[in-house]
Amino acid sequence: MTTNAKLLAVTIDCAEPKRMAEFWHQVTGLDIQYSEDEYAAVGDGTTNIYFGRVPDRKPVEWPSADKQFHLDFRVPDVERAVEQYIALGATKPAFQPGVTEEKVGWIVLQDPEGHVFCVCPEQS
Repeated sequence: MTTNAKLLAVTIDCAEPKRMAEFWHQVTGLDIQYSEDEYAAVGDGTTNIYFGRVPDRKPVEWPSADKQFHLDFRVPDVERAVEQYIALGATKPAFQPGVTEEKVGWIVLQDPEGHVFCVCPEQS
């Protein structure tokens, strides 16, 4: 039988960990647990996102086969959340696979360092 592992955190490479922790704190409401030039973290004891400094990291283009991960978040009002996150420093790329003329399934954004994340509606 395989030993089951419990996820502790997701660690994201970035150029400015402190800046990333502040952005994701604002987006998620998770507490800033640690904030230094080389490393920062937000979390609540169960859900944790860590940020490690990689000075020469280059963001990938969206869409692209180079994307290695993305985060998905549920919110009560997608359009309102997108406006708020853009005001905090996120960007909205032109390619939006979750948007049709009939409805918004989800919106793709990029954080201030270009990491892709999706803003999804709450489930009905």
